[in-house]
Amino acid sequence: MKQIKTLLIAALFIFGASQTMNAQAKTAHVDVSEIMAKMPAMLDAQKQLEKLSGTYDTDYKKMVEEYQAKLKKYEAESATVTDAVNGDRSKEVQDMQKRIVDFRDNAQKELQQKESDIVKPLMEKVRASIQKVGKAKGFQYVLDGSTLLLADGPNITADVKKDLGF
Repeated sequence: MKQIKTLLIAALFIFGASQTMNAQAKTAHVDVSEIMAKMPAMLDAQKQLEKLSGTYDTDYKKMVEEYQAKLKKYEAESATVTDAVNGDRSKEVQDMQKRIVDFRDNAQKELQQKESDIVKPLMEKVRASIQKVGKAKGFQYVLDGSTLLLADGPNITADVKKDLGF
């Protein structure tokens, strides 16, 4: 009876250990931010965004310079013109301020939208590649290495870059 009890406990222990081993999943990590930063299509996209941003900056600076010139002129002439003219000029300056703020806000929104439109398909391509490489190597989980605190598993970043062709 004692031997059966010991045998039963040993069987349960072995069964529990095998369940623990089966529960452990194969994991790897990948640094998505590194891949995105070095991806040729992303580098081209950044150049496009910088060019568009430069265009917006130039237009914005012109608007501000025009605003400052008018403001300076109006301040210099304010004592020599009528109150009605000063009122009209004040309204014009306020309208210019509003146009400048609206332009800046719209430019920022357009840049963000353009970036999103460019980055989204690239990110989907990277995700697909990560899934392809991860499955080919038999991993059940692939974690983004840019947010890991401990990365003991294999790093498949180089394999994903190779799959993407760079």
